[in-house]
Amino acid sequence: MKEPWHIRLGIWAGVALLLAWSLLPIYWTLASSLTPTVEFNARPLHLFPEHPTGEHYLRLLGVLDGHMGGVDVAGEFRLALFNSILTSSAATVLCVLMSLLAAYAFARLNFPGREVLFYAVVATMAVPGYAVLIPLFRLMVSLRQIDAYLGVTLIYVSAFLPLCLWLLKGVMDTLPRSLEEAARIDGASHMRILFSIIAPIAAPGLTAAAILTFLGAWGQYVVPLVFSPKNTKPLTVLIPEFAGKNFVDYGLIMAGGSIAIAVPCLLVIFLNRYLIAGLLAGSTK
Repeated sequence: MKEPWHIRLGIWAGVALLLAWSLLPIYWTLASSLTPTVEFNARPLHLFPEHPTGEHYLRLLGVLDGHMGGVDVAGEFRLALFNSILTSSAATVLCVLMSLLAAYAFARLNFPGREVLFYAVVATMAVPGYAVLIPLFRLMVSLRQIDAYLGVTLIYVSAFLPLCLWLLKGVMDTLPRSLEEAARIDGASHMRILFSIIAPIAAPGLTAAAILTFLGAWGQYVVPLVFSPKNTKPLTVLIPEFAGKNFVDYGLIMAGGSIAIAVPCLLVIFLNRYLIAGLLAGSTK
């Protein structure tokens, strides 16, 4: 039966409102990144730049002089972009690998306290990050991992490992055991079964775990602000620094923000189907 027109109108109005709420900030960031500096003070504000320019992007890339307060903006931006990619990618690889091993152990091996240990690890997702910030800081100071790639990467892993473990454990529970039993009869070890049989079958779940971990690590602000204050600072920490004490460079902030959101947007666009398949992989048995 066809729905009444007012119900369809309400649905479309809700969809339009949701799209506007989600996309307008992104559009405003992109439009502002193309706006000349002198137009930021123009009144009234324009939805479209009257004289679009790529000056802010050229300053970030070092094509134009980008010094601000004696700081090489282009050099700092390249380093921050490298730091974001390195720490997010390293955390993703470690988190997916460790959660794969742990999920296989919890799903296939029998050992004392298995259920208790699994739920104890997953329950740490309910602990706010701010609650452990000071203990983590003291620990990293004692290990000399402040402003170090290894330190912030391990913090990301500890933050996202429970989520990946919970996701992959659900995937493991849905996989048939027949192939594993046949491989075990042929003399295959647990590690051979895991990486040669289970991992390819569980690829959608692994991809979903990798995407969630990368996006979560990429968007972190408080953790790198505390643990990566200088040489290993990512984009999320560098971009707010374009707001100086006496001058706010809105163009650089918006251009840097546009580049920063481009990476996760492209990741989601091209891997969206794998993300959905992975999230649904453990929904049925």
